[in-house]
Amino acid sequence: MKRVDDFRLQLGKHELVPIMIGGMGVDISTADLALEAARLGGVGHISDAMIKTVTDRRYQTKFVKEKLALYKSSVATDDKTAVKFDLGKIEEATRLHVAHAMERKTGSGMIFVNCMEKLTMNAPRETLRVRMRAALDAGIDGITLAAGLHLGSFGLIEDHPRFRDAKLGIIVSSVRALQIFLKKSARTNRLPDYVVVEGPLAGGHLGFGMDWAQYDLATIVVEVLKYLKDENLSIPVIPAGGIFTGSDAVGFLESGASAVQVATRFTVARECGLPANVQQYYFTANEDDIVVNEISPTGYPMRMIKSSPAIGDGIRPNCEAYGYLLDANGKCAYVTAYNREVEAHPGARKVKVMDKTCLCTHMRNFDLWTCGQLTYRLRDTTHRLADGGYQLLSAEHVFKDYQFSTDNQIALPERQEA
Repeated sequence: MKRVDDFRLQLGKHELVPIMIGGMGVDISTADLALEAARLGGVGHISDAMIKTVTDRRYQTKFVKEKLALYKSSVATDDKTAVKFDLGKIEEATRLHVAHAMERKTGSGMIFVNCMEKLTMNAPRETLRVRMRAALDAGIDGITLAAGLHLGSFGLIEDHPRFRDAKLGIIVSSVRALQIFLKKSARTNRLPDYVVVEGPLAGGHLGFGMDWAQYDLATIVVEVLKYLKDENLSIPVIPAGGIFTGSDAVGFLESGASAVQVATRFTVARECGLPANVQQYYFTANEDDIVVNEISPTGYPMRMIKSSPAIGDGIRPNCEAYGYLLDANGKCAYVTAYNREVEAHPGARKVKVMDKTCLCTHMRNFDLWTCGQLTYRLRDTTHRLADGGYQLLSAEHVFKDYQFSTDNQIALPERQEA
């Protein structure tokens, strides 16, 4: 019976254990988590989502405080067009976070950064360019383009010295999305080094509509593999979403995939950025506690635990401090929804906003508990403790369980006391 360890992912000259840990923001996929994946011979992601918040926490910078002070006069206004990011400080924050991770890297694996196109930041093109170029400058091994079609993203870095040296990949949820990306990027004469095919059971933002349940990861992967073969393109395909055991992974690897991307089981690792008390909500979630809704201002459906404090919370928009989802015209769907509810309830000390959420503030506060569909199975991966809680895992334990397990088995960790 085959194991994941019987396969290898080839990315240029790099031969890797075919396990990639997905990029979960905001700092849920920490540098520590990515470093463990690299040490063990696989691929780990850090995320550049809300990069200034991350560096403030990790490296004692004051980027958020400085931005809030600069735009404090805009707090009481509906018009957020003036609230801009300082591109130099975005560059500085990105370099700092990436460089700190890369300086600590050991092992034969790689560290990539996950770059979301939907982090529009009131200047979509300019901010994405700075984020990607700064990551390359700081030595990142690769960039995974996420949350968007990224039709012009290769063009933003094609003149960078590392454009053909660093590994560049994209997340798609259909063969059609891949076809469009390849067509639009063709003028750069640069193919992606890998394609992550994310299915409907993934956590966080989905590349599907609310009809997501009608789709199947295995089917989409077969379609992508067939398309690449028909076009005589040799690009590694990496399925993601709902791959819970090593045996699940082997099924995809035997069918022609080059690796798998996994994330849900690492949300309850000690190296994960989620606070320990929030991780216990992941352990205790039942299947009916996991929902897909449309409260994200990005316009994408999003999977989360329905007891997330962010759902329905009418917090005042914090665009002056954050503002990562302000579009090119200074608009955000949550700001619009919040202002609508304030106008409808004059004099109310607090309003509820059910149709959208302030993604920036709640992700920063770990109050929006995004998750994969199979999160309800996490309790079966560890021990129940005497105090009623669940024992956290090490990233190494989870990684090696994927790497070496067979017959759909999940190895439990060595038991510890609470």
